[in-house]
Amino acid sequence: MERSAINRLRSLPARKASFVEPMECLSVARLPEGSQWLWEIKLDGYRALAVKCGSNVILFSRRRKSLNRQFPSIVERLGDLPDGTVVDGELVAIDDSGRPNFHLLQNFRREASRIHYYIFDLLCCKDRDLTHLPLIERRVLLKSLVMIHDKRIRISDYVEAGATELLAAVREQHLEGIVGKAKESSCRSSSLSCSADHGSS
Repeated sequence: MERSAINRLRSLPARKASFVEPMECLSVARLPEGSQWLWEIKLDGYRALAVKCGSNVILFSRRRKSLNRQFPSIVERLGDLPDGTVVDGELVAIDDSGRPNFHLLQNFRREASRIHYYIFDLLCCKDRDLTHLPLIERRVLLKSLVMIHDKRIRISDYVEAGATELLAAVREQHLEGIVGKAKESSCRSSSLSCSADHGSS
C-alpha cells in the first residue's frame, strides 16, 4: 500500500463497515460531454456490494438481500479484502469470447466458473468512511488499498474521453453501453447510462 493512501485513510472519519445504499444509475438518451466525467463500460450483470467485517464477507444485492448462497466462490475470493471494507461492483458472467453474458449469469450454479466480480467503487476501508469523498479520489484509493490476486475479482477500468466517440466504439464491439459518473460526485450522487442500441450518434 502507498503510504500517502494509508495516511489519507487515517484522516477520514470512522465508520463501521456495513451495507451502503448504492448510487442510482439514470438511463438517458444523450450523454453529456466534458472533462468532468468518467466513463465505464456498462456491464450486463447483477449489481452487488461486498462487506468485509472481521473474517466474514457478505455479498449484498442492491436491495440488501444476501447473495452468499448463490455466489459462494466469489464470496470466498473476496476474503482478501481489507477488514472493515465495503466495495460496490457488478457480478458478471464471461462467455467464451470474453464478453459479458447475462443468460449465463442467470444459470449461475451451472456456470459458476464463469462468474466474475468487477469492483468500481470503494465506500469504506478499514472502518473509515469514504462516501463523502469525490469519486476520482475514491477510485485512486481503491487502486492503492484493495489488492486481490484472483483473476475473477477485478477492478473495473474507466476512461476519460468524449462520450459520443466512446459510445460509438462500444457499439462496434457489441457491448451493452456506457456509464458516466461525475469526477467530483459523492456516492450519494447518481450516474448516467446510455445503451449502445439507442444512444446519441
